[in-house]
Amino acid sequence: MPLSKSAQTKYDIHPILNDRWSPRAFADKKVEQEKIQRFFEAARWTPSSSNEQPWRFIIGFKGDETYQKIYDTFVEFNQLWAFTAPVLILTIGNTRSVKNPEKPNLAYAYDCGQAVAHLTFQAAADGLFVHQMGGFDTDQAAKTFGVPESFKVLTAIAIGYIGDPEVLHPNLKQMEYSKRERQNLDQMVFSGRFGNVAPEI
Repeated sequence: MPLSKSAQTKYDIHPILNDRWSPRAFADKKVEQEKIQRFFEAARWTPSSSNEQPWRFIIGFKGDETYQKIYDTFVEFNQLWAFTAPVLILTIGNTRSVKNPEKPNLAYAYDCGQAVAHLTFQAAADGLFVHQMGGFDTDQAAKTFGVPESFKVLTAIAIGYIGDPEVLHPNLKQMEYSKRERQNLDQMVFSGRFGNVAPEI
């Protein structure tokens, strides 16, 4: 049975958000084209500062050259598990304003993060799981894929159907089975002054 790790929330949230987590074990099953189209469409409709839409993606499918090139940029820890994912993606952001290329887009990284969040939630709605990564060589990725200087490689993403944790390297199994944890709301939601807990939280 697929491993379920529903969040132990203080307040009720949407089931998609409640059940979303970032596994390292993926099933040996292709992701349907229509589901890929849907999660990129969700990313496309993400809000962005001045509607600049700075996000770009490079996608690789297990067995193709793009997938291998993305995988080769990963740190050793991520290479221990990411090979199980049927889909690997790079997130790339436009650091300059489209409307005025002489100006930097100060919100590009924030907006790209939003786009990946929208992608993640649509993928989860379709029964997929998403694991985002920062442990890879962004410079190598940019060089490998000919990313223009005005763009910055930000994150890597593994997507697929959840798999059996027992296929993982022994060093990774404990993390796969461990309980999901988050800081309490009173540690992150303030009012009046930084550090003052907001009322009703």
